[in-house]
Amino acid sequence: MGEQRGAVWRVLLRFLARVGLMMACWFWGGMVAVPLNARGAAIFDQILVEGNRRIETETVRSYLLIQEGSAVSTEDLDLSLKNLFATGLFADVSFFSYEKSLVVNVVENPMINRIAFEGNLRIRDGVLRRTIRLRPRTVYTRTKVQRDVQNLLGIYRRRGLFAATIEPKIIPKEQNRVDLVFEIKEGHVTYVKHINFIGNFQFRDSLLKKILLTKENRWYYISCPSCFYNSDRLLYDSELIRRFYYRRGYVDFRIISVAAELSLDRRGFFLTFTIEEGDRYKYGNVKFDTDIISLKNYEILKFLQKNSFYNIEEVEDSVHQLTNTLSAMGYELVLAQPLQKRNREKRVVDITYVIHEGPRVFIERIDITGNSRTLDKVIRRELRLVEGDTLHAARLRRSAQRIENMDFFEKVDIHHILSETASDRAFIKVNVEEKSTGELSFGVGWSTTTGAMMEMGVRERNLLGRGQDLYAAITLGQKRAQIDLSFTEPYFLDYELVAGVDVFALQKDLQRESSFSSSTIGGTVRFGFNYNELWQHHFNYTLKRDDIAHVKAAASSAIKRQVGSAVQSSVGQSVTYDTRDSRIHPTEGHVVRLSNDIAGLGGTDQFLRTNLSVAQYFSLASRFVLKCSAEAGHIVGLGKDIRIGQRYFLGGDNLRGFRAAGIGPRDRVTKDALGGNWLAVGTVEMTFPLGLPEALGVKGKVFSDFGTLGSFKGLRSDRIHESTKMRVSAGAGVTWKSPVGPLSLDLSLPLKREAFDQTEVFRFNFGTRF
Repeated sequence: MGEQRGAVWRVLLRFLARVGLMMACWFWGGMVAVPLNARGAAIFDQILVEGNRRIETETVRSYLLIQEGSAVSTEDLDLSLKNLFATGLFADVSFFSYEKSLVVNVVENPMINRIAFEGNLRIRDGVLRRTIRLRPRTVYTRTKVQRDVQNLLGIYRRRGLFAATIEPKIIPKEQNRVDLVFEIKEGHVTYVKHINFIGNFQFRDSLLKKILLTKENRWYYISCPSCFYNSDRLLYDSELIRRFYYRRGYVDFRIISVAAELSLDRRGFFLTFTIEEGDRYKYGNVKFDTDIISLKNYEILKFLQKNSFYNIEEVEDSVHQLTNTLSAMGYELVLAQPLQKRNREKRVVDITYVIHEGPRVFIERIDITGNSRTLDKVIRRELRLVEGDTLHAARLRRSAQRIENMDFFEKVDIHHILSETASDRAFIKVNVEEKSTGELSFGVGWSTTTGAMMEMGVRERNLLGRGQDLYAAITLGQKRAQIDLSFTEPYFLDYELVAGVDVFALQKDLQRESSFSSSTIGGTVRFGFNYNELWQHHFNYTLKRDDIAHVKAAASSAIKRQVGSAVQSSVGQSVTYDTRDSRIHPTEGHVVRLSNDIAGLGGTDQFLRTNLSVAQYFSLASRFVLKCSAEAGHIVGLGKDIRIGQRYFLGGDNLRGFRAAGIGPRDRVTKDALGGNWLAVGTVEMTFPLGLPEALGVKGKVFSDFGTLGSFKGLRSDRIHESTKMRVSAGAGVTWKSPVGPLSLDLSLPLKREAFDQTEVFRFNFGTRF
């Protein structure tokens, strides 16, 4: 009985399979007679492909799971159909049978002829093209287009345009081609209207808001990219808040939630940070667990003071300092790991530095990626490690810092990967993201010294990807005109020698100060090298011609004697010691520079000049920076008098409260400034915030300048005013990084002056470049 039932089921299944195959063929083409084998599977003597114009027939056949003369099941037809659609080459695919042939009818997806954007006013076409993955002469599919639409919406949302909509449209062309047009309606910008904090009892909202990269939109912001809502930036802001609390000892701090709510009119976001501050901790016991260094050296390594508040940055810095200290003592392969134990009852953090000698790992290969423009050797020469060296963490960090200092890259990531085949081998991975290094500038401005001016310049800091610096500029002003051309090779002949050449031409109108005009044309050849990270030494040779002309009839006789041309041929050197944390906006450290120039190697000028400058920076509090600087200079003639173009002048920008060339030797009758053979000047200045949002870039400053100038021998003593007494001034000012350029305003009063000095209370400088 069971065998009969099994036979019945087999016959029934065979019948259903035959019916299914016939229905499949009818669904894909039409009801025709299909040859079937004994098991009910179709057999086709021939497979024909129709509708393909661009794609080869054999290419279509390669995706089919069907062969001529072989049995074909419904599963084979279904999988073949899916394979063809999965290629993305076809808009439609259908199967039908004709006599003993299987016909595969395809409709090819069109090729993209051109991609265009319409309606994008805030974002350039080039930025949008880099965002999408579709390109001309690629296959058009709806899936790829929708993916690119989402990518485009993402870049608009990152710029605060959450109301933006994008509709892709196609324009058919001949030969199965289409133009793809993204029609964009950008809508209004969605700003961050308000930022709120819940759970902050120790710090005010206003202070926490200053920490965030995201800012609240204000009416006085002309341009504020940080005021746009950006979910990625919000994650970074969360980390900034966490680091802020950790730096102040709040080890238990945590962010419970971050909520972003869009207003009903979709014009603004309301951000809410819900936090839990926890208790504030101090340092407990700081110990060292090591067997590779003697106890007498422990005092050198104690960076953290017991009972002072915990600071995560101090702990991280202490690890770096500890590694560098041990490296200087000869322990280059040590690893220092701070193990922190939190005591909630006493609210202290005990730290144990586990110091042990790490395994000796050698660098097998250094791989550099991401530098599509910059040559590999430009990056390699900044590395403090090469293949075959022992892996050293401090040198790896220093290598990353040196590459960042080149300012060629948006991001720099350096890490090592241990070899899978040998435990004592490692690969160094250097990944960089390049940024634009070319600059095309046009500037306008005005200053008390030079009057109105205009500047045009072009610069490439990474010429041809070789790290070379090429600069050309022209400046035109009421009292000054200048042309500069400069080229610098940072690694001359592949050695750590900086070499360069400068060509310049300069015209100055000094009628107001000294009743003459001057013009200079010449060039300089220079080279230099670094002794280490702090010490620099540079040499130069200068050849130039100075002309004194347009002397007023009533000018001083000392100036009239200077009329004519002179040629200076001089060599010079400078030594610099620089520990500043930043060369652009320093807050800590000092810089000392000593330079000498000697002229007389040909030419008409013969002199020896020495200059010494010192500057020290102190970070007193958040954004409060104290600067103390001084400069001294002396020039002496070598058998000839010093020409007026080589002398020192004091006043204006280097001694506020006095006019340009406002102090120093002066003709009693004509009041012309004659300059001096030595100079001493200093400044004490403190910059500080004015309570305005940091994004505005407005800072206040108070200062005191002091200086003196003297020693002129071109006239009888009864014909000149000269006093070597110290002049002192004090004042206050404001600096503003305005949207149209940097602006500086100083109000100063002379506290100590001579009767013949020329003073000024107000000094203003403004300029921009874009």
